[in-house]
Amino acid sequence: MAEDAIRTRVLALLARHGWNSTSFQILEPGFRYWFDGDDACVGYVDTGSAWVAAGPPIAPSERLGDVVERFTAAAREHGRRVCCFGTETRFAETTRWPSLPIGEQPTWAPEEWADIKKASKSLREQLRRARAKGVVVDEVTPAELAAGHPTRTQLETLISRWLASRAIAPMGFLVQVDPFTFPEERRYFVARKDDKILGFLGIIPIYARGGWFFEDFLRDPDAPNGTVELLVDAGMRAAVESKIALVTLGLVPLSGDVSPWLRVARKAGRPLYDFDGLRTFKAKLKPRAWDPIFLAYPPGRSSVVAIVDTLTAFARGGLLRFGLETVLRGPAIVVRVLAVLLVLWTVMLALPVTTPWFPSSMWQWSWVGFDIALFVALFQLARRWDTRLATVVAAAVSADAVLTLGEAIIYNGPRIRGVPDVAVLVIAVLAPTLASIVLWNARARATTAARPP
Repeated sequence: MAEDAIRTRVLALLARHGWNSTSFQILEPGFRYWFDGDDACVGYVDTGSAWVAAGPPIAPSERLGDVVERFTAAAREHGRRVCCFGTETRFAETTRWPSLPIGEQPTWAPEEWADIKKASKSLREQLRRARAKGVVVDEVTPAELAAGHPTRTQLETLISRWLASRAIAPMGFLVQVDPFTFPEERRYFVARKDDKILGFLGIIPIYARGGWFFEDFLRDPDAPNGTVELLVDAGMRAAVESKIALVTLGLVPLSGDVSPWLRVARKAGRPLYDFDGLRTFKAKLKPRAWDPIFLAYPPGRSSVVAIVDTLTAFARGGLLRFGLETVLRGPAIVVRVLAVLLVLWTVMLALPVTTPWFPSSMWQWSWVGFDIALFVALFQLARRWDTRLATVVAAAVSADAVLTLGEAIIYNGPRIRGVPDVAVLVIAVLAPTLASIVLWNARARATTAARPP
């Protein structure tokens, strides 16, 4: 069956049984489908070792347990493990599967939105600020998102700038940014200033609950404060007009009653993802409830393995590759690591035992002084990114790499006495080379994020 026909079949099942908030997302690129008869399917990604399902099966509630068991059996025949990410309480209550809390999802009753605005002075102030800066919000029709249309072109530019501004590499699975699948089933709002799109809200349906999921929030780095709040307000008012029963802004990862070691992961991951800031933003919009979200896995399986499988799905199939891509983007945490490693390296260079590695003591202390200045610059970049300073530092580190290679070949090479000497030279040459790659990539990403839309 052709891919379009398969997705049309999935859409028909979603219209009948799409209860989970993220159910519509399985229509987006990258998902595979396993069907169980004419009234059930599972949307999943294949990581190579596991089939990671996006939520529970799309099926009648009374069939959830049977369908997920058959899905597990089918995966086993292909040598794959199974887990379901993003399940809600209903799935836990209708199956025997263990469920690990992995965050919370705020929900609103749209008819209460007007009262929420009246009661929140800070929200009203954010809306006023954005309007005072000339930001207006319009709904976009599917026709305006056709390839080549000026609105589509601006949105693609906004997506690129938004992704470039993130500290981590682009992710897949349920957080990929692809708002153009089945546009006639979605609602779109854009925030404009002087005919330039500075913000975007993409809404997908939750068919079986008569709800909407505000899936994509994109904000240009130059957008005025209050732009996102204006988009939320427009979406909520549209929900009221459409008599929508429920609205959610999606999962806040690692929020709520999660295990102690997941709370540790939340703290450790703050430099890459602002978990607390995301929850604070959604909480200030006064949701009616916070619903727990789970990672479910078959009885007898390990929750740790399920987490690794899920992370691999989000990492687009390769944790190592994803980690390397994130490192090369040069976020603050990586710059801090470079600075700390440079301190250790500089201390080693200053020791008397390293003097024979240099043509003279003046040469040695020149390197030490250079590395101290470089540490100060890296520390400043970690505190506050500055593209001009990053350019100077990246150029200096590149020069360091070239000079170190030259010194290794001309002076140190003839003096090698064994494997330890080779190891030291390899580290000395590779360290500035890799650091320069990280810094140049970080500069390129910052330039993309700062480029006018």
